Amino acid sequence: MIHMGFSAAVAFVLVRVFKVVSPVKMTFEIYATCVIPISAFFAASLWFGNTAYLFISVAFIQMLKALMPVATFVMAVLCGTDKLRCDLFLNMLLVSFGVVISSYGEIHFNVVGTVYQVTGIFAEALRLVLTQVLLQKKGLTLNPITSLYYIAPCSFVFLFVPWYLLEMPGIEVSQIQFNFWIFFSNALCALALNFSIFLVIGRTGAVTIRVAGVLKDWILIALSTVIFPESAITKLNIIGYAIALCGVVMYNYLKAKDVRSTQTPGDSERTSKDLRSSNMYGLDENSSNIGMGGKNGRSGSHLEVIIDEEVPLIPASKGLLSRSKPS
Repeated sequence: MIHMGFSAAVAFVLVRVFKVVSPVKMTFEIYATCVIPISAFFAASLWFGNTAYLFISVAFIQMLKALMPVATFVMAVLCGTDKLRCDLFLNMLLVSFGVVISSYGEIHFNVVGTVYQVTGIFAEALRLVLTQVLLQKKGLTLNPITSLYYIAPCSFVFLFVPWYLLEMPGIEVSQIQFNFWIFFSNALCALALNFSIFLVIGRTGAVTIRVAGVLKDWILIALSTVIFPESAITKLNIIGYAIALCGVVMYNYLKAKDVRSTQTPGDSERTSKDLRSSNMYGLDENSSNIGMGGKNGRSGSHLEVIIDEEVPLIPASKGLLSRSKPS
């Protein structure tokens, strides 16, 4: 809740005071039908995901996050934005099998914490699907700053309500040791995460961020066992996570293969530039043509799953901008 409030304040200053970017034409209908549902599921993913840390270790949570492609694929199929393909289905089974083995090998397995984390993962997956379905119907494109400008305040409200009802009654003011610099630096890190991911994609590409994401996962697991000695990992943990990670890598390979197979030679350079400049975690490389009468008439329906719980970014695609100009 503090992160969302801080991000909303900074985004407001950047948009309204310094005018770094211009706000989009936001109507009440678009806000009610797009921004509010996406913010609600984003807040839910934060709420459930963060609550899981009270019950299970950082390393085990990172292993459970390997389920993200599975959750996204399931939600996309249920919402009709993706088709049930045999190769992807078998890939999802491999990821799930690896997570099950990793869970079985967890020393301090906790059902409540696991349920919280899995619920948060599926809430995030549903947010990604809603981002694709709702925003593309409206032809709305937002960059990271305007995304925070519209989504962060709404997510703050959705997190404030459960905090006020569930957590605040148990807080004793006399026991609170408020340190401004701890809270400020913490919120600053969350804000920096939002913009750093945008800069990484803008200067590298989707493939690089995937590889970096895999490296980040292993570093997180290794560091968590050093910083928190009580969260020891077992051989079964490592074997299960390695199996799940193989499934995730194969999933990324199939996605990249799909993109290459649907590209025409003349599209390659433009698509590469679009990926580096604007693909923001909710859509895949084909999605700029959905509902917009794309050049190839294809309906790219897969979803990118390179996400982080602190990043409420909405896709901003040059493809959308170039194809949605009035004739």
